[in-house]
Amino acid sequence: MSADASASPTTATPPLPALAGGPIYLDYNSTTPVDPRVVDAMLPYLKTHFGNPSSGHAFSHAPRRALARAREQIAQLIGARPGEVVFTGGGSEANTLALCGAVLARPDPSRAHVITQVTEHPAVLETCRALRDRHGTEVTYLPVDATGRVDPHDLAAAITKRTVLVSVMAANNETGVLQPIGALARIARERGVLFHTDAAQAAGKIPIDVSGLGVDLLTMAGHKLYAPKGIGALYVRAGTHIVPVIAGGGQERGLRAGTENVALAAALGAAADLAAADLAAAELAAQELAHAGADGGPQRLRRLRDLLHRLLRERLPRVDLNGHDAERLPGTLNISIAGVSGDDLLAAVPTVAAATGSACHTGRTDPSPVLTAMGHDRDRALAALRLSVGRWTTDRDVETAAAQIAEAALALLARPDRDG
Repeated sequence: MSADASASPTTATPPLPALAGGPIYLDYNSTTPVDPRVVDAMLPYLKTHFGNPSSGHAFSHAPRRALARAREQIAQLIGARPGEVVFTGGGSEANTLALCGAVLARPDPSRAHVITQVTEHPAVLETCRALRDRHGTEVTYLPVDATGRVDPHDLAAAITKRTVLVSVMAANNETGVLQPIGALARIARERGVLFHTDAAQAAGKIPIDVSGLGVDLLTMAGHKLYAPKGIGALYVRAGTHIVPVIAGGGQERGLRAGTENVALAAALGAAADLAAADLAAAELAAQELAHAGADGGPQRLRRLRDLLHRLLRERLPRVDLNGHDAERLPGTLNISIAGVSGDDLLAAVPTVAAATGSACHTGRTDPSPVLTAMGHDRDRALAALRLSVGRWTTDRDVETAAAQIAEAALALLARPDRDG
């Protein structure tokens, strides 16, 4: 069973069994539940169509068609051509292929120069570190302003004759802040420099058109898009020269060796199809209703996000927004409740599943490097709480979570032994 536009969720979908009986789930930026329609799309390639898509006999036909269909679905979501989609084992691998693939394609990686920015995901920052440590590649880290955005003038000033790649994420995983990718990519293109964007958080949540943006490489991750973990994709603009980081049998146009996981590729394709239909339906509803009453896709998430923010501000003495007020993902709310540690607050509200920052940093007691890079002091950074809504979030979830978070925060503020 394939996903199609008629199945698109333009309002909150029916309850998901995986979420029943547990805490209110407000951690969609960390990972999304797998949509049942996505499960249906992948099951035939686990139960029946097991063949290797590279084989020459009949058992390969259905898997090969599934891969082709998934490429078409992903390409449609981002405005690409199917042949420009390379399947990977996840978003981190796609980022590694983009960065290492571009740098190692040069005759002398030690002469190469890469530009990224200070609030990138660890998948990019650690890859840049590895290129520097192992190959002598020079790396420049652009600053961000108090809202978390890069100034295009800083990028223009940082590019040199040795610059081979710029990598700036489309949307920050902690704050949801959107970068001016079109402007940044245009500067890189004018200088003959490749541009990569990690769109793992953005793809499917906001419209993306790789041609309009002018990017050469773009990363997607299945588990941010209601598909399973362990599958991702890298858009590689036709004519862009990168080399593989996994060598082998020549799959994926020679850019990513290893027999493709057809079931997971089909899942990512179905998830992309649902997201594309959802975005299209939401846009149509907004046009027809002139933005009055439209409540699908990004509009619904934005309404829930803003409702959550308003309820918390009404109940608490001081709630600071971390990030840009307008230029951010529709479903992401990053706040600091003054005087309350984010870790302490989450521990006091086990009925709400949320985060203090990136899931990749869970377990650390240091303040978020994203918020400190934005100029926030240690106390505000340690007070950060990331609340992200998604496909199965309801108004009641938001109202209940806001009440429980506020109650716990007020109790912590009233403790006689609290710091400060």
